[in-house]
Parts: sequence; C-alpha cells; structure tokens
Amino acid sequence: MAAINIASHLDQLGLKPSNLPVCTGRQWFEGINQELASHSPVDGALIASTGMANTANLDTVITAASQGFDRWRTWTAPQRGEVIRNIGNQLRDHKEALGTLVSYEMGKSLQEGLGEVQEIIDIADFAVGLSRQLYGLSMHSERPNHRMYEQWHPLGPVGIITAFNFPVAVWGWNAMIAAVCGNSSLWKPSEKTPLTAIACMNIIEPVLRNHNVPEGVFNMIIGSVKEVSEPMVQDPRLPLISATGSTRMGKAVGELVARRLGKSILELGGNNAIIVTKNADLKLAIPAITFGAIGTCGQRCTSTRRVIVHASLFQKVKDALIKAYKTVRIGNPLDETNHIGPLIDQSAVTQMQQALEKIKKEGGNILFGGDILTGNEYASGCYVTPCLVEAATDMKILKEETFAPILYLVAYDGPLSQAIEMQNDVPQGLSSAIFSENIKEVEYFLSSLGSDCGIANANIGTSGAEIGGAFGGEKETGGGRESGSDAWKGYMRRQTTTINYGNSLPLAQGITFELS
Repeated sequence: MAAINIASHLDQLGLKPSNLPVCTGRQWFEGINQELASHSPVDGALIASTGMANTANLDTVITAASQGFDRWRTWTAPQRGEVIRNIGNQLRDHKEALGTLVSYEMGKSLQEGLGEVQEIIDIADFAVGLSRQLYGLSMHSERPNHRMYEQWHPLGPVGIITAFNFPVAVWGWNAMIAAVCGNSSLWKPSEKTPLTAIACMNIIEPVLRNHNVPEGVFNMIIGSVKEVSEPMVQDPRLPLISATGSTRMGKAVGELVARRLGKSILELGGNNAIIVTKNADLKLAIPAITFGAIGTCGQRCTSTRRVIVHASLFQKVKDALIKAYKTVRIGNPLDETNHIGPLIDQSAVTQMQQALEKIKKEGGNILFGGDILTGNEYASGCYVTPCLVEAATDMKILKEETFAPILYLVAYDGPLSQAIEMQNDVPQGLSSAIFSENIKEVEYFLSSLGSDCGIANANIGTSGAEIGGAFGGEKETGGGRESGSDAWKGYMRRQTTTINYGNSLPLAQGITFELS
C-alpha cells in the first residue's frame, strides 16, 4: 500500500493544527477557552483540534441564520440551484481529500469514505433538479369561478444535528435540500468528527463568495450538548430540527422541539433484519449479510443486526457466514485491501464488550469473533473482530441496538409470517430485507402484512440506500424522512390558496350568507 499523506490532505482542506468552531458561511468566530482535540481511531494520533462554542456563540449564529434566510428566500429556486450545483462541483474537486479525512477521522474504510462524499455530490445534483420541480397540486374547487391550489414556501432556518458515523452525507441530505427550498441551515456536527465539518465549510466557502450568497445561509457550530445542542433545539427561531443519532437522543430532541410546537425530522436507531427463506439464493444472501453486518464496523443505522433463517437452511447459512467472517481483513482503513477499520473510540469498544457479556448471560452462543485486536497495527485499541452469535428468540438483547459489528442468527421453522413477526417484534423500524426467489414470498414481505420498516428490500441487504429514495424509518427510528423522493416537503411550509375570479361570493358546503 502506498502511504497516504494525511498532512497534505489536511492542507488541501484548509485545516490547521487549531481551528475555529463557528462559521456563518464566510466568517469564522472563536469560541470559549476550551479545546476539542480530534484523535484518529485508526492509529490514535492527534489530527488537529478546534475550539468549542458556547450559548452566546449560538445566539450569534442563529441570528446570522435568520438574517441569511430573510435574503436567501428572495432568490429564485433556480438561482439557488445554481449555487448548489457549484457546491457539488467543489466537492467533486475535493473528493479524495475529504473522503480520506472521513476515513481517517471516523475509521470507516477508504472506499466508504469516498462513497460518502460521492453521496453528498449526488444529493447536490438531486437538489439542482429540485430547483425546477418544487411542485404544488392544483385542485378543482366546488365553488364556481374559483381556482384552488397548494404552494410550498421556505420554512426558515433549519437546525441540523448529525452523528459521527456519516459526518458528511447526512449534513448534505439536509443542508442541500433545505437550501434549494430557500432555507438557511445551522449544522451542529458530532464532537467525535469535528474536523470533517470544518473541512466541508472550507470547501463551500469559495462558492458562497463567488455567488455572493448572503451571510448566514450555511452555518456551523461545534460545542457541547449543554452549551449548544439543548438550547439549539429549544430555540423558536429554528422552526425545524433534523437530528440523527440514538433513540435516546432523539426522544429528548423530539420532546424539547414539541414543547414549542416546532417541527422535527428524527433519524434514530435501527435493529435491522434480513429474512432468509428456504427459497433464497445464498450466493446473493451471504455477501449481502456480511457487508451489511461489518460495513463501517457495524456503525451504520442500517447495519444488519439480525438474520432470521429458515430452519432448513440454518446450518448452511451459519457455516457460510463463519467461513466468510474468517476472510474479513481488519486493519488500517486507508489500506484498500482491508475490509473494515476500527470502531470510533474506546467507549464503543467497551459498549461492544458489555453487549457480549450480556449475550453470554442470556445463553447466546458466540460462533466467531468479538475479540479486541492487539499489536502495533491496532495500537489505537479500537479494532475488534466482527462477531457472529447464534441466538434464541427470547433473548432480550435482540430487541436492542448495539452500535458494533454483532450479528445474531435466529432460526424459524414455520411460515413466512412467523419470520416477519420475529423481524417486526423490536422497537426500531428502519431497514429490512428478504432473500427469496419466490415472488409470492417477496410480495407478501413488501405488503401491508409484511415489514413494518421505512425501508424494505428484496434480494439486497439492509444498508447502502440510494439518495433517490426517501430515507427513514418508523417506531423508535423516529418517523422522519430525508434525502430523495418528496422528502423536500419536510423543509417547507404548505399553503393552500383559493382565488375567486367571479362576481359573486359562493361559500363552500352549500352555506348561504346574505346581508340585508
């Protein structure tokens, strides 16, 4: 493997040894006298540091976002789309450097890091198309000489809270769509991946200047939950909060936003299952299960957590997965010969080990993996072997999401409806999949009697969603939708309009009203 010059990439991305934590698009601000150091889970090295913002900084940046919105919404949607087009082009130019930083700061494979940057490039393209397609419906009025239609207006400054596992793409899903709809945005990235956020703001800054985009349309702030996140979600100047993270976090955000009758888009936990029926093609199923379970070292909200296998194939699937897991290459994610890198930090390793102890107490049979790797190559202490567990249906931990590469294998011996019931019998409802060559089984799984998840796939895995479809889930996953399809409507306010072009005033529902 040719050595990757991290310092060169950091320089290309405008990152310094110490960076400012607040940006309003074209201006940067100092925070409080507190430093946040970003260490790579790849090798434990200090990458760089940033300051931390406080509530006073937050007030400044929300004010800027409000003022930026007042001006930005007066631009036509195609004008806004042209800005997004050039942001996408800037990201193309910096794809290698930004993708490498994502991999090095977060720990996912270089291929996944580059793919994540491609995802934000794709959503920028999607947003450009939306700039000429923000359609409203036209309805026939029951009143003569009346026209009735709906239109969509910008909502206001949008608060965006993102998690460490997708430190670029989720911001892009929200910010690019929000911007083309006429909104400003305020991004609060994870404290575990602050440098990626700063790099993104550095990348888009020349575009904002060249197009004379109003100050405060794209904003970012790095700070703690107490000083930034909590007051941010409670601030009525942010009519919409889009938050990605754990179910526990989402419940807190949802409650605080609801108290002020604001809007929220919540993308929370996933406990995703793949059903393997007796009619499955295992040549498709085994690699899909493996990638779904180990990709990003099991730290995707769409990671495959459970595999529900027909009893007639259970031993065959178990043997095939053990064989596949033995071939997984673990190591520096910047080495493209490796499949997976480390977990994000030591606390994630601890949580995985605690889950494994619980699995043992509940009677689960660990078939493979679950070890913490040691040696010079794994000096950060964040590398683990993906774990396969043979589980019983009554194990309580099956209903929990552990953000780590732990995969549960469960057998079913009844009809497909039994497997679907097992799949749906968890609090989360994000992604799901079935492997079957029987069209009746596939269609049943995709029917209203089938998967209760926001994403349901046939003969592909649970992860790797495309940007063209709306992304999100049900139940404790939060019910939000981001990215493609008509998810843009969540960032706008709907207005129903009726125009009377006649000379009388008929009322709806046959009501008459006459003045003497």
